[in-house]
Amino acid sequence: MVAFLVAIVTNYVTAEPPGWAENTVVVWSVFGALAVVSLGLFFWERRLAAGAPDGGVRPVPLGRVAAGGHSMNPPAVSARVRGREAELERVGALVGGSGGGMVVVCGAGGLGKTTLAAEAAAQARARGRVVVWIRWRDDAEQLGQDLAQAAHILGLPESRLEEARTGRVSLVDAVWEHLAGVKGWLIVVDNVDAPSRVGPGPEPVAAYRGWLRPHGGGVLLVTSRDTSGQTWGPDADLLHLQPLADEAGAAVLLDAAPHAGTGDEAQALAVRLGGLPLGLNAAGAYLSVPTSRHRTFAAYQHALETEFADLLGAEHPGAAADPEAARRVVRHTWDLSLDQLHRDGYTLARPVLQLLSLLEPAPVPRTLITPELVTDATGLPATAATVDAALAGLHQYGLLHTPGTGEPEPGSPAVGQLQLHPLVREVTAHTLARPEPTTTWLTAIDEHLTRAVDTVAGMPGRAGWPTARLLAPHLPAHLDRNTPHNSTTARNTLNALATVLNAAGAASEELLLHRHLLDHESTVLGPGHPHTLNSRNNLALALNDLGEHRRAADLHQQVLTDRERVLGPDHPHTLTSRNNLANALHDLGEHQQAADLHQRVLTDYERVLGPDHPHTLTSRNNLALALSDLGEHQQAADLHQRVLTDRERILGPDDPNALTSRNNLANALRNLGEHQQAADLHQRVLTDRERVLGPDHPHTLNSRHNLANALNDLGEHRRAADLHQRVLTDRERVLGPDHPHTLTSRHSLAATLGDLGEHWQAVNLHQRVLTDYERVLGPDHPHTLTSRNNLAAARARLAGAGRRRWWQLPRRM
Repeated sequence: MVAFLVAIVTNYVTAEPPGWAENTVVVWSVFGALAVVSLGLFFWERRLAAGAPDGGVRPVPLGRVAAGGHSMNPPAVSARVRGREAELERVGALVGGSGGGMVVVCGAGGLGKTTLAAEAAAQARARGRVVVWIRWRDDAEQLGQDLAQAAHILGLPESRLEEARTGRVSLVDAVWEHLAGVKGWLIVVDNVDAPSRVGPGPEPVAAYRGWLRPHGGGVLLVTSRDTSGQTWGPDADLLHLQPLADEAGAAVLLDAAPHAGTGDEAQALAVRLGGLPLGLNAAGAYLSVPTSRHRTFAAYQHALETEFADLLGAEHPGAAADPEAARRVVRHTWDLSLDQLHRDGYTLARPVLQLLSLLEPAPVPRTLITPELVTDATGLPATAATVDAALAGLHQYGLLHTPGTGEPEPGSPAVGQLQLHPLVREVTAHTLARPEPTTTWLTAIDEHLTRAVDTVAGMPGRAGWPTARLLAPHLPAHLDRNTPHNSTTARNTLNALATVLNAAGAASEELLLHRHLLDHESTVLGPGHPHTLNSRNNLALALNDLGEHRRAADLHQQVLTDRERVLGPDHPHTLTSRNNLANALHDLGEHQQAADLHQRVLTDYERVLGPDHPHTLTSRNNLALALSDLGEHQQAADLHQRVLTDRERILGPDDPNALTSRNNLANALRNLGEHQQAADLHQRVLTDRERVLGPDHPHTLNSRHNLANALNDLGEHRRAADLHQRVLTDRERVLGPDHPHTLTSRHSLAATLGDLGEHWQAVNLHQRVLTDYERVLGPDHPHTLTSRNNLAAARARLAGAGRRRWWQLPRRM
């Protein structure tokens, strides 16, 4: 306006004026009025540029509402996207639908969120949708300009933008009012890792009054490391990415390096890398280079044990200054999340993550990560609130998982679990300074592991069993970190936890500890030391509980020989070994040999320990079991009744050993044909074991199986079949598909199906059981012989059911 006024004055002075312009009063009055208007407009424009006072709508410079010199096209996907079919289908259904919405693809760094979004964008574009790609640059104003440009691409008129420029409407509202009325678009906002700064105001994203809203006519797809539903609000559809399944991870490696090995080798490497796409891509890129030292999947996996720092843990020179470079490097990608957490006030997030990385790659009980442990290890002040906040922040950014947080089994306390992704753990541990502060941190961890085991061992009943299972994988390393001259406390800690695990029926975890103890004591104390013999005996017991009867028997024989030589034939430990060997022989089907040995042990126990010693009662119980398998059912029943009476008197009616005697008596009554009495007793034992031991304890599963057998004897075949199916499912989950007890459940279910007349199913299941028995127990085991006989009987029943006399055939009309 000022320039226009100057031009008029100049023209008036230098040019030939018209007739009316000779009146100077009129001319200078007009010039004065124009000057006043120009100055007023000048100051009004300055006021608008400064922003409206009192929270009014701030005008937007129109020149900023344009592509800021960067592409808004989605990045190209260079390789086939593997293992994300379900997620892509969900996005595709929303994009192809008649409505709109907001999808948040979230998860830890390295899971391939951007790749998934880019593939979804490519598919949407192929279906004729308008696709706009916006990269979050940690700048709310830039995000607003990019979204305004996206809306402009989708038809937002210049006049509406002009209204936003002059402050007559809010730009964010103008953009979303337009997007709400337009269909058939996909806008991707990538890497929104700090949603609190999205803007334009201080309100959270979940208020849906800022730049990210779920109310458009198309689909807004956001990628973020923030996995909290609270952040994104109730109307956002969260796709929480997980590591790739083993097969998909192998496919990623084979796509990148098809000549680097077999599918099985690729899958083994994918498992080693935890299914993390960023790690898989890094490995695939390395293996695809002809000059790489390691050219196969197997060689690369082996090299990770010694060259992790070079292959995946190497620093990138530009990562500190360039976040986009950091995102693409395994060594640095999680630092972005930790830096963000620190800026948000979670100051303990990084040290807590580092502390967890020094534990084993298995779930950690939440109760172990206490403020005292954090302070003892790191030297940083910590409270329950700050530790909770750190864990919550790590979980929110996908760096920490909480497996097994579903409903606990009835009667068991809920136990929180914490677990890092294998690569997050390995990279984090690799970045810690050595030997300090690692040595100090590990010392604190060992001290608190010992305290945790002491606490669990002192808990009543089964209260500590879930925590004991979680602690077990972390204790072998605890023993390894102690010197041979300072390992007594660590050995005691492992033995104490193994005792708890034995009571819990957690044979696999117990086996882990006993095997490690045996290796350690054989080296430090020698193979003949009494402690070493104890560990070998305990290892054999755990093997027998897992169905490894032959290995258990061989080990028990070795221990018995050594104890007879070192301790003498009548030492209580020697008698225990003889008893354990007899049990293993019984489980191998050598019933007469087992019965003879049990009789000898019982005589020795009564002489050495007395008739009422718990070990004597156990020996008497074991002899009764052997007699039952020899067909001496009445003698076995009488002996079980005596043991039950003594155990109830000495140990109490709810002691697990008393429950075992009641179960065994019920089995003996069944063998005597007292089916109703047996069923009633089995029901009582099942109820007691569910209350005392829990529904998934192996002894409880035995009781449920025995009750099903008793019901079948009473002719209640359908109830029996349903119960056998339940026990089979539980045993496959708890014990494994090849455990002898699992095979017994499968055999019993097959027999019950035959009683129901389902002969085809019975024959097929009997055939499977026989094959498994021959492989697991051997062709001559009594269970195998019984299974072979039952298969033949089932086939005969099937053949009989299939034969129909000619007069039974329907007449042809």
